[in-house]
Order: sequence, then structure tokens, then C-alpha cells
Amino acid sequence: MEILLQQIINGLVLGSMYALVALGYTMVYGIINLINFAHGEVLMVGALTSWALIVTIQEAMPWMPGWIVLVVALVVSCVVAAMLNFIIEKVAYRPLRNSPKLAPLITAIGMSILLQTLAMIIFKPNYKPYPTLLPPVPFQVGGAVITATQIMILGLTAVSLAVLMYLVNYTRMGRAMRATAENPRVAALMGVKPDTVISATFIIGAVLATIAGVMYASNYGTVQHTMGFLPGLKAFTAAVFGGIGNLAGAVVGGILLGLIESIGSGYIGALTGGVLGSHYSDIFAFIVLIIMLTLRPSGLLGERVADRA
Repeated sequence: MEILLQQIINGLVLGSMYALVALGYTMVYGIINLINFAHGEVLMVGALTSWALIVTIQEAMPWMPGWIVLVVALVVSCVVAAMLNFIIEKVAYRPLRNSPKLAPLITAIGMSILLQTLAMIIFKPNYKPYPTLLPPVPFQVGGAVITATQIMILGLTAVSLAVLMYLVNYTRMGRAMRATAENPRVAALMGVKPDTVISATFIIGAVLATIAGVMYASNYGTVQHTMGFLPGLKAFTAAVFGGIGNLAGAVVGGILLGLIESIGSGYIGALTGGVLGSHYSDIFAFIVLIIMLTLRPSGLLGERVADRA
């Protein structure tokens, strides 16, 4: 039972990060019907930028408290990633908006490879230890343990999701986003600027991906130029699992995928004597994807984005 509780905690932490990245996928798809496969690399850029800032700040001001360093690095990294995603949308995706769907998809894959290569050149290909900025002392919860970093991840995810839901459902920008997702031509006739809305969507997605990237690096203690590839694929799986184009579905899919992966690699691994241990944790995400696409292609919560005229 203690193993199960521990894996549930681990799964919630992992699923929180998947949910934040999946929201970026599902928002972009809901508005312009594009799978932005460079989204995982935005996570990587955000994490690497925060690492560079943290190392610089610690060398220049070693007396500064760790949580302040983390907040400063997170805010600056969000700005950098938002600018990057804005440029990607304007340069790589906007000219292809009316092209066949295969063209922007191939462009997204090419942008992913380009960002990985540039990050490798700038930050070097070796793994870099991510500094521990919060107290490492674990807390006991019913026989399981949870660290301050994991508590921060859960809390920051809850706040981010609450702010996003408020933004989408109760603000003027949110109404513009929903109108553009419904029908961009009609929205433009009603005074909405689709280009501005799409750019804002990419910026919001970049901020969420950066938050997830910093949390991912803080939790696992390492960063590298390929670190966004696999979380990006799993977050895409989470978006499909919950229902691509549905914000609530992305959150549900991310949390469930994290729980499935964590329990599959930990709890089931313990029952099988390590035969299905952590080395095979990645297979559970893609087994879920295959089953979901076979049995329910629209995802658990379906897709609430209406067909465009």
C-alpha cells in the first residue's frame, strides 16, 4: 500500500507537468488545427535558460535565497520562451496557414530539430546538473515521501491551471480565443483579430511549457538539449488521451497519463520483481495512445471545437 501511495504522489507530480505541456498542444490545435511538434523544444529552451540564469545568479550573488533565484529564473525564462514561440508562429507557421495541413506539420518537425541543434551548439550537448534551490528534506505522508520541490510543482500547476481557466472563460481575450476556435472568419467580422489571438495562444502555451520545463528540471535535477523531446511526445499523448482541442481533457489526460506511467513503472514493477520497472516506463504512455486511438479516437472528453464552415 505504501508503494501504491508513493507512486500516486509521483504520478500526480509527473501528470501535472504533462498537463501543462498538453494545454499548449490543445490550445494551438483548437484554434488553428496545428500540432506544434516544436512545443517540447520550447520546454527545453525554457529549462536551459533558467539553468543558465540560476548558475549566473548564484555565482554573482551567492547570498540570495534559493526560492528568489528560482522565481527570477522562472519569470525571465517565461519571457524568453514566449518571445521564441511568438517568432516561431510568425515566421514558420503563419505563412503556411492556408497551405495543405502536411506543410505546417513538416515545418513543426523541422523547427523541433532546428531548436535542438541550436541548443546543442549554444549550451553544449553534455548533461548539466540543475541546482537544488529548495530544501531537500522530504516530508512523510502516510508512509510515502514528498519533497518541497514536488509540493511546489503541485501548487504551481494548480495556480497555473486556475489562471488559465479564468483567462479563457472570463476575459475578453478568452472570448476572442473561443470565437477564433469556433470560426476565425466570422470572429474577424465581429471585430476579433485572429492573428493577435493566435500569437497570444502561442505565448500562453510557451509560458505553460516553460513552467513545466523548470519544474521538470527541478524534479529530476538535470537539463540537456534533448530533454523536451520525450515529455513533448507524452504531453501530446495526454492531449489525445483527454481529447485534443479540449482544455479540461488536456488536464485530465495529463494527470491520468502520469498516474498510469508512475504506477506502471513502480507498483507493477515491484510486483513483477523489476521485470516492468522504470526502464520500461515510457511504453505505458504509448500503449495508452494506441488503445485510445483504437477505441475512442476523440479522447475521453471528446472535442468541443465545432467543425468550421
